[in-house]
Amino acid sequence: MNLHRKGRTALVLALVAVVGMAFRVSWNALRDIAGAVGADDTAAMLYPFVVDGLMALALIATLVLADRDRTFALRVLGAYTVASLVLNYVHGLVPELHGRTVDWGRLADWDPANWALVLLATSLPVGSIYFGSDLVAKVLHHRPAPIPTAVTNAEESTENDTKRSTADLPLSTPTPIPPNTAALPRPVAVGFLKSTLPAKPLPSIAPAPVTPIERRAVAAESTRPRRATGRVPAVAKSTRPKRTPDQLLAEAREETADWPDAKVTGEGIRRALRTSPANARSLRDTILAERAAKGATA
Repeated sequence: MNLHRKGRTALVLALVAVVGMAFRVSWNALRDIAGAVGADDTAAMLYPFVVDGLMALALIATLVLADRDRTFALRVLGAYTVASLVLNYVHGLVPELHGRTVDWGRLADWDPANWALVLLATSLPVGSIYFGSDLVAKVLHHRPAPIPTAVTNAEESTENDTKRSTADLPLSTPTPIPPNTAALPRPVAVGFLKSTLPAKPLPSIAPAPVTPIERRAVAAESTRPRRATGRVPAVAKSTRPKRTPDQLLAEAREETADWPDAKVTGEGIRRALRTSPANARSLRDTILAERAAKGATA
């Protein structure tokens, strides 16, 4: 166990050493590229950390994340690795970059290639901010899946054993009886014995006399409506005298004198005068017509 742990530690230290030396080699080229695209001395010194540093961050993220997040981290690592490779390749092709005698913004003689290289070199810092922040957020919000323990596995195995169906159980075979063993007598069915005691006689109960049903003739019910056999009492009659149309019109004019035209409706007049709906509609039309005539003459 100790040897295995020591071997892993030595492997990690060797990887860190190799990555550090590779960064030193790439640092020189990326610094000169940054100076060629307009960065000052301080920015040119920090430029390699922006590119290669994000590559290291993406590598760590691939070891922590899983599924789609891990795929995203691998894509970022691959993209920045290709970008660093392209810039190192350009640094090796252009000798003027070594002595920093190249013109600003001139990384290639062919204009389309020069524009693409300048765009690549200037977009890497912005991409480091975006992709680096996204990777850090994914790592912080990542929740690793729990590792099953031995106790959990044991419980699952016992549970599987207890949940087997009865069809999987072996069939039981009857045990043969040895030949020298005396055979037991067969059981004999015995019926229930009846009691020989005499039963007590039950007292005789005389039936009650039944009264015969007398049949009578019943008149058939008539389907015709029955007429009123008496007069309507005076209490049920209305005590209010019947009003003439002129009286109704006068009362309607008095009630609706201060009403607006929108309020003069058949229902409103019916409730105010306690009259029939037909009278109320007739009074409404008359009052509205009178108001319209007055408005025309005014």
